[in-house]
Amino acid sequence: MRARYRIPLNAALAVGALAAGTVAYAAGFEARSFRLRRVTVPVLRPGAPPLRVLQVSDIHMVSGQNKKRRWLQSLAGLRPDLVINTGDNLSDPEAVPEALDALGPLMEFPGAYVFGSNDYYAPRLRNPARYLAERTSGRHGLNGNAPARNVPRNPWWQLRDAFDEAGWVNLTNTRGQLKAGGAEIALTGLDDPHIKRDRYEKVAGGPDRDADLALAVVHAPYLRVLDSFTADGYPLILAGHTHGGQLCVPFYGALVTNCDLDTDRVKGLSHHEAADHRSYLHVSAGCGTNRYTPVRIACPPEATLLTLTATET
Repeated sequence: MRARYRIPLNAALAVGALAAGTVAYAAGFEARSFRLRRVTVPVLRPGAPPLRVLQVSDIHMVSGQNKKRRWLQSLAGLRPDLVINTGDNLSDPEAVPEALDALGPLMEFPGAYVFGSNDYYAPRLRNPARYLAERTSGRHGLNGNAPARNVPRNPWWQLRDAFDEAGWVNLTNTRGQLKAGGAEIALTGLDDPHIKRDRYEKVAGGPDRDADLALAVVHAPYLRVLDSFTADGYPLILAGHTHGGQLCVPFYGALVTNCDLDTDRVKGLSHHEAADHRSYLHVSAGCGTNRYTPVRIACPPEATLLTLTATET
């Protein structure tokens, strides 16, 4: 006769309470526990004064997120020399006014931007477990998703027009240049590789060598893009998209990156090597989440202040 095993009621209740508590913590506390991370990167010419670059990414604004809006506004108090927005500002078609209100004080500073897929398309409800299974098994492929079809669009052009009016440089598959902190900065950017909108052939050839600094900017850090930027000699690449893994295991780290980047580089500063060249790569964990998965575990929302310093002679 087959033995029957039953979980005691008190044990089942304890497991349920733990799961509920974890979800409540992840959504109610950690996803709203905004942080500023500070990083130093030696990429300027010898003797150059430091340059402070504020990177904001993956805001995923939803109407009513007032704490996030106020926190983003407060970042203007850092008085950065340059602001780089690496995309995915929206997770709600109605949230453009609030996203622009949040970024308004930062738009007083020199800046540049690229868009991510969530700027273009509204999010869809899906099973998070399926997402994790697909990403860990590689079923989505390593080169990004196909362009979205039959998906509601976000009014991304309203963001674009406001950013452009403020003087931020649009880096959608193009180059740009601006002056910040007394330095001439050459910028090269790509549209989102995650939905295969990147066109590197339009910007290939390497950075402007006459500039004091060259930056490469992209939303999703796919390897094909990192390889191209690095082989062309860009000293620093800025990206977002990964959410730092979003649902991480304490003392272990991220399970997924939502692209083909390895989990060891899911957030923060690292290096990338290609064609005998080496670049610094900074991936922001971002400060938001998809509106349908508003949780973070062991991966608080963030913006990053990068202090760029001179290289050693």
